[in-house]
Amino acid sequence: MLYTSAQVAELPAAGFRHLLVERNDHVLTVTLNRPEKKNALNPTLLNELAFALHYAHYYSEIWMVVLGAAGDTFCAGMDLKALSVGEQESPTVPPPSGPVRLGELMAGLHKPCIARVQGPVYAGGFLLVGGSTYVVASERATFSLPEVKRGLFPFQVLAVLLDIMPARTALDLCLRARTLTAADALEVGLATSVVAPDQLDNAVQELVGELKQYSPTAMQFGLRAYQQLKSLPPDQQQAFLYEQFQEIQQTADAKEGMAAFLEKRSPRWSGQ
Repeated sequence: MLYTSAQVAELPAAGFRHLLVERNDHVLTVTLNRPEKKNALNPTLLNELAFALHYAHYYSEIWMVVLGAAGDTFCAGMDLKALSVGEQESPTVPPPSGPVRLGELMAGLHKPCIARVQGPVYAGGFLLVGGSTYVVASERATFSLPEVKRGLFPFQVLAVLLDIMPARTALDLCLRARTLTAADALEVGLATSVVAPDQLDNAVQELVGELKQYSPTAMQFGLRAYQQLKSLPPDQQQAFLYEQFQEIQQTADAKEGMAAFLEKRSPRWSGQ
């Protein structure tokens, strides 16, 4: 982890420079707010994202994250100029303990993340979309990996894509730099739903409402186990999952869920 729980115990009192963050009813809404640069990811924004997502990871009252963006572009990828020449922006959060690698950052959240994609996604922006649990995209959204046009290759994006689509499809997206429509993204698994632009907020809120009906503890256990399975050899996976099932049965949410089932009532989740 790039931050300890103590470091992210509170959100910055003065706010972030390139993020809008709102906490409401167990949901942390994080909005990329650098529209004049098409939400390109510069060092300041990367550090702020790391801080906000670690806050969501550690804070038990946060059950899920909605990740959106201001302006007409979701994310233009890495700000290559800023990353190469550096910037003089004063920091808004403590420096992370290491480099911010978005694929690892998203995988370490261990809580449902809903990407609200209102416009084009380019290059490194795929790490945010590919790392989200759900991607609700506007029909106007497009998705493109233009790195090969610049003599580069989207190495980290490839690893994320291989988690959600066949290898040949992932490689084709990286090699041909073609632009996917929202419908194309849905077909290959990059988007999980596509809606009309004026229905985007409603669709996100409907999904949030549905997820709130279920145990946040169970979802966190499941998402964490999914990531941990990747590092285990096949002959150890079932033993690990058995241990996880034994552990989750001892949680307050599991006990409440069983009691609610037996008493034929709706559960009252605590997130514990």
